[in-house]
Amino acid sequence: MSAPADATAPALRRLADDYLADVRSTRRLAAGTLANYRRDLDDLLQRAQALHGEAVQSQHVRRWAAQLHAAGMTPRAIAARLSAWRSFYRWLGRHGHVSANPVQDVRAPKSAKPLPKALPVEQAVALAAFVPPAQTTAARRLHEPAATRDARAHAIAELLYSSGLRVSELTGLDVRPSAAARGWIDWDAGEVTVTGKGNKRRTVPVGAPALAALRHWVQLRPTLLRPQSGADAQAALFVGAHGARLTPQRVWLELRELARQAGVDTGVHPHMLRHSFASHLLQSSGDLRAVQELLGHANIATTQVYTRLDFQHLAQVYDAAHPRAHKKP
Repeated sequence: MSAPADATAPALRRLADDYLADVRSTRRLAAGTLANYRRDLDDLLQRAQALHGEAVQSQHVRRWAAQLHAAGMTPRAIAARLSAWRSFYRWLGRHGHVSANPVQDVRAPKSAKPLPKALPVEQAVALAAFVPPAQTTAARRLHEPAATRDARAHAIAELLYSSGLRVSELTGLDVRPSAAARGWIDWDAGEVTVTGKGNKRRTVPVGAPALAALRHWVQLRPTLLRPQSGADAQAALFVGAHGARLTPQRVWLELRELARQAGVDTGVHPHMLRHSFASHLLQSSGDLRAVQELLGHANIATTQVYTRLDFQHLAQVYDAAHPRAHKKP
């Protein structure tokens, strides 16, 4: 028997079990996901119980979200809880148990966007220029010539910092342009063309040290190709020990190992070099629009985060150098 429209707490408690049984069968939820749903709905039902028969309204949900925030729950966790409540009320509406969804227009508090992590200029340059010592243990373990692996890691670090590529753009590069290629190096012009987010193509300059590192890698690259390597591997600029196109996960691992050997122990990853590229370029040029184009950002607001990073750097210089900046004890 259907509960009345705008169901109150006792009706909600009965209906919550029906809802969970429904989503378990129709959506084939994992046990952990179902347990999270049950936890979130238990919280909702407990709060609704305190309304003493009054139906849940949007103002109640907003107050509960504020209470969760005040209790220390993160905006991300609050958003997940509200999403569970919203889905429950959407189900209730489809089955005629409520006339409106009180969670529909309630949003979680905004998360503070962390600043992108960039390396200091000296560390970024040292990492890009670093050539690993010969005969690394990791190279032998992969049954790959040390010189080949080291040349690849060096070329990857140089190119990421030189041109600010995303790791997916880097691994998508081919040796030469073709109709099927998502990206390639123009050796004569000193440029790299990539296909980024939204399938948008852009061309970015490549610095002379990066071009030199890439040329050295390309000379060694054929030694990794195998007779069974497919057309994609034959076209790929970066191939791995087994003769296949290098994966983003492999780039992460190799860059982390390269940073460790170079003494740059700051959790380096490919996107950190993209952040470093953008931050250092903006510090030197101040041209936000140019940095936007080089990064391939559709919206300049995405690029503006680097102005905050630049100001943070300037503030540190000011605090360290200005005679009136020192804080009183």
